[in-house]
Amino acid sequence: MYRMRTLKRSIHDHIEYHRAIYMFTIVLLSMGVIFGAIIVNSLSFSQKNDLYAYLSLFFGQVKEGEFADSRAMFTQSFAHYSKLIGLMWVLGLTVIGIPILYILLFIKGLVVGFTVGFLVNQMGFDGFLLSFATIFPQNILLIPVFIIVATVATSFSMRVWRQVTRRSYEPVFQHFIAYSIFLLFIGAFIAIVSGYEAYVSPALMKTVFNLLN
Repeated sequence: MYRMRTLKRSIHDHIEYHRAIYMFTIVLLSMGVIFGAIIVNSLSFSQKNDLYAYLSLFFGQVKEGEFADSRAMFTQSFAHYSKLIGLMWVLGLTVIGIPILYILLFIKGLVVGFTVGFLVNQMGFDGFLLSFATIFPQNILLIPVFIIVATVATSFSMRVWRQVTRRSYEPVFQHFIAYSIFLLFIGAFIAIVSGYEAYVSPALMKTVFNLLN
């Protein structure tokens, strides 16, 4: 019980101390989602038709149950997210890398917004249901992970900056160790998301698609 209270207190203090950074990352990601949805409406009729043709081809494969091997999908998904999180970790080690980190975060929101927006634009309510079943679940965990990683990376980079500019004599090495351990902890969440995308999402997508048809 004492450890649980201590953990809750630590999480509360972390959020309070980094509230401004969290607000900025959340707003930035939300802007990416909004811009992604706006881009869908700015596409020409032919561009939408071309994209929907590829989407229809994919749906045809889903209907036939033609998915890649689940293990291969898990490996590819885990490698993709690990590289992205690893890149954000590296960018957090430097001050000049933080703008690139925020660009990656914005692009993540952009992709989610565009994907959901395009499905809804082309398929209406069916597209919304498909998005809710296949895109929303993993992003419930994935988006907070990106926000937390971006915030922690920014915080560490600010500590490095204060040390370099002699504004603080706080030792950075211990924070570097904690920063690295944090990355390994995030890896567990990435594994859960990758497992969902590899083993659950394809079956759920097929079920939803069959119900819609």
